[in-house]
Amino acid sequence: MHFSHVCIESLAVVLPDEVLTSAAIEERLGGVYEKLKLPFGRLELMTGIKERRVWPEKMRPSEGSAKAGKAVLAKSKLKAESIELFIHAAVCRDMLEPATASFAHAAIGLPETAQIFDISNACLGFLNAMTMAAGMIESGQIKCAMIVSSENGRPLVEHTIKHLNESNLSRNEIKPFFANLTIGCGAVAAILCHDSLVEDSGHRLLGGVAKAATVHSALCQGDSEGSDGLAMQTDSEQLLVAGVELAYKTWLDFKQTQGWTETDVDRFIGHQVGAVHRRRVFETLGLDLAKDFSTFETLGNMGSASLPITLAYAEKANAIKSGDRLALFGIGSGLNCMMLGVEW
Repeated sequence: MHFSHVCIESLAVVLPDEVLTSAAIEERLGGVYEKLKLPFGRLELMTGIKERRVWPEKMRPSEGSAKAGKAVLAKSKLKAESIELFIHAAVCRDMLEPATASFAHAAIGLPETAQIFDISNACLGFLNAMTMAAGMIESGQIKCAMIVSSENGRPLVEHTIKHLNESNLSRNEIKPFFANLTIGCGAVAAILCHDSLVEDSGHRLLGGVAKAATVHSALCQGDSEGSDGLAMQTDSEQLLVAGVELAYKTWLDFKQTQGWTETDVDRFIGHQVGAVHRRRVFETLGLDLAKDFSTFETLGNMGSASLPITLAYAEKANAIKSGDRLALFGIGSGLNCMMLGVEW
């Protein structure tokens, strides 16, 4: 993929007020920990995640996406009337039909002329939506798009705690549920547009590559559980091995496609899984860990919203500056991987 006229015009983040610490989760699993002789502090020690945010109970994904959409319009120099494409790109959706984008579109007050739909591809959805919008901008179909994502992992965390407390599981049997406890909540929105709509050079989306390893699609699977719960099981060890292998193959293709080397990347913005995943990715790709910017320590894994939220946090912290070359690295269950190059 190559893009010549696509800019990331603005980014905005909306986070829940409620903080859920890893220590608090372990307190609620006290009986399980004592029975299985698990050391308290294990969750933070193994993942590097101290806390995450959670939305209020019963909050719909479209509500978070609408808040983020309004926030990005408040930051943008473009008006709502400019939006010709609106994509809700999250794992979480209000319902099967209609598209969650419908509810968020109405709540934001976007024009009726905007084409709207959902894109969902595990944790990779937001990047997929970016390339979809970029392709339409580059081809001249549209000039401006808004992408939103709001992930609500609270039902998954709550269901997992309940299941572990009520089930008589062994140490090995609880392993597939461990990753569920790393999930956090958050919402993000981005406006992508043709470079003719921005006054300066903008933050240019240059292109990227995507690769799939669907032979590993069974390693992480999630689905609804009853009327208001979510369930997911993950083979974390095998997922890490397969994911890092796919990331390496994608990185090789990315360097060739973009004409970049390891030293050309000023900042690496990746999907936020945890400390072990980050270390293995950087070691395997031969990247300097000092070029990383992470948010998982205080926000956990927010699914498709993790990477764009981390990018927005890096901008806010002045960790990226004009002219920097950024490598956006996303990976999602399936397995699917994408790397995008951005010139800030």
